[in-house]
Amino acid sequence: MTFIKSAISAQRPQYCFSKRNYSTSFLTHHHRQSSSLKVEPSLFYYSSLLSNNSRRHPLSSPSTAPLSNPRYQSTQTTPSTSSFNRLRNTQASPVTRSIPSSRTISSSTTLPIASNQQNVNMSPIALPTYHSNNSNSSLDTHFTNDLRKQLGIRGLIPPVVESFGQQKERCLEQIDSKTTSIDKYMYLANLRNSNVDLFYRLLIDNMPKITPLVYTPVVGEACLKWSHIYTQPEGLYLSWADRGKLREVLDNWREDQVDITVVTDGSRILGLGDLGVNGMGIPVGKLALYTGCAGIHPKRTLPITLDLGTNNEENLRDPLYLGAKMRRVSPSEMLEFLDEMMIALNDKWPGIIVQFEDLKDPFPSLERYRNTYTCFNDDIQGTGAVILAGVMNGFKQSGIPLDQHKLVFMGAGSAAVGVARQIVELFIKSGIPEEQARKQFWLVDSKGLVTNDRGDKLADHKLYFSRSDNDGKQFSSLEEVVDYVQPTGLMGLCTTGGVFTESIIRKMAQIAPRPIIFPLSNPVHKAECTFDEAMKYTDEKCIFASGSPFPDYTGKDGSVYHPGQGNNMYVFPGIGLGTLLCKAVHVSQEMIYASAKGLAEALNEEEHAQSWLYPSLDRIREVSVRVAREVIRSAQAENLDRNKKLQWLSDRELDDFIRDSMYDPREEYVSPAGSDVGSPRGSHL
Repeated sequence: MTFIKSAISAQRPQYCFSKRNYSTSFLTHHHRQSSSLKVEPSLFYYSSLLSNNSRRHPLSSPSTAPLSNPRYQSTQTTPSTSSFNRLRNTQASPVTRSIPSSRTISSSTTLPIASNQQNVNMSPIALPTYHSNNSNSSLDTHFTNDLRKQLGIRGLIPPVVESFGQQKERCLEQIDSKTTSIDKYMYLANLRNSNVDLFYRLLIDNMPKITPLVYTPVVGEACLKWSHIYTQPEGLYLSWADRGKLREVLDNWREDQVDITVVTDGSRILGLGDLGVNGMGIPVGKLALYTGCAGIHPKRTLPITLDLGTNNEENLRDPLYLGAKMRRVSPSEMLEFLDEMMIALNDKWPGIIVQFEDLKDPFPSLERYRNTYTCFNDDIQGTGAVILAGVMNGFKQSGIPLDQHKLVFMGAGSAAVGVARQIVELFIKSGIPEEQARKQFWLVDSKGLVTNDRGDKLADHKLYFSRSDNDGKQFSSLEEVVDYVQPTGLMGLCTTGGVFTESIIRKMAQIAPRPIIFPLSNPVHKAECTFDEAMKYTDEKCIFASGSPFPDYTGKDGSVYHPGQGNNMYVFPGIGLGTLLCKAVHVSQEMIYASAKGLAEALNEEEHAQSWLYPSLDRIREVSVRVAREVIRSAQAENLDRNKKLQWLSDRELDDFIRDSMYDPREEYVSPAGSDVGSPRGSHL
């Protein structure tokens, strides 16, 4: 296995400019068959060196020291002094190196080097490799003629020199030519892994079109099929078998600095349940949005999936399932594993921001780590913040005073409670006593209205909103609760499609002049109702937001109504960016609330005039700037920031600083070596 560890894990190029193609899957498969694997003249080895040699160009990935973290002293592993690793870790510069005629990998395995490669020019040619451990970008037809000559690649790509615009036009045409969403997803995944700068330029410039294809709703289908559509490694897998060695596994990640990681254990992916390692699509997609929406450089992001088993019988029976075929470990064992992971991550990259995602029971880990590490849970806090922002604007449109609102939640899981707690905080900040604010909420789960005397043992997170004023009466259905409460707002977070029936929606229209109806479950088929149904059954009077995208609605008079989508992408990128720039010690609840406030205030005049709840996705980067600014100001107010220089900036200066920090691939910035395209922005990160 020494060969595999030393050569393959170093970099795994998909192809190089040659007639031969040595893929990771080919090498791995045949190494299992024979310990005396013979690799022909080192095209794989050589392309690995080239690929690594070009991976850190200063324009595209500014080099800075890791964030200092007073809680931990970094104990970075000293790089190997072997000639192989010295070559592998060489920084980008066109140099000529002499390579020995053979390279000893272990006592029993040698990797031959072709004699005609004794002296090779180590120019950092951009060899497309999988995004997770390289992030290099092939400019392809964007290479200028001078660069093609310099790199010795004339004739290896078509002769035309194209602009980013031309390349994007071809990409959009190819996307439109594909008939299924999953085919479009796979096309974009391949583009992200082969030409990272073009992918993000395409995403940034076409956010409403591309976002549903790289994240919800299509990512749900991708996760369901992950083990069957798998083509190349993405992200980092930390397995139960790796416990006690997680720090060593992190050393296999080749980027020197990682700022943000998204972590899932696959136990509750969207509304789809336990998908195990098939949930890797979630952190991959979330981090793509971190880059597209907030400009976090892709080289400084890390998708992580924890393989702690799965209780999904279909996965356990699937011969192609990519994870360990074992039952999930116990909750206590999982927390022990997370303890080791958090220590290892902060030892490897001090101050790293950890976003937990799609954990079946997210509260224990959040409470365990929120005041010790820089982390937050997107399902609880991110969802709560984005819905709070929509509710803030919805309350204004409803015309009903805050203290007279009654909100019924269909669903009492972590996301529902997170949203409800955020709205309680809004009521409290508006002057409503906490006890009164708490009583303005009614939660409904699979057994009916959550009450103290229902007869079952309630989960701890439900106790805060459990009702004691029901006079012994129990209400088993949502419609019974609506009749009993007479709510002004109906929030859906139960992942039961169609549970907001025509009868219930019509009753909401009778109770309130402009009822708030938020079917927030993902993906689309799990939504509690559609935009069309909500508008039709309320006579076009409802205030609507959903978790999944819905098409516009054309009213009786021809007016076109645009649905609000309470997508977490409005807040979590800005939360991460603001936390990173101010170097916050941890992510406080006040910072989360500030992100919601920033989002609610990000609407422009045109959006206000059309009664939108959320800004246009076309402006998502400006929205992220506003959210990041509010997060930074909140951290400063609580003295949680370590970058004190930002305190002296005005709001306008701070906004400019945030914009200048964003990774922004633009075609006028091409590195001399042609290895990367990227704006010089990002120098503050």
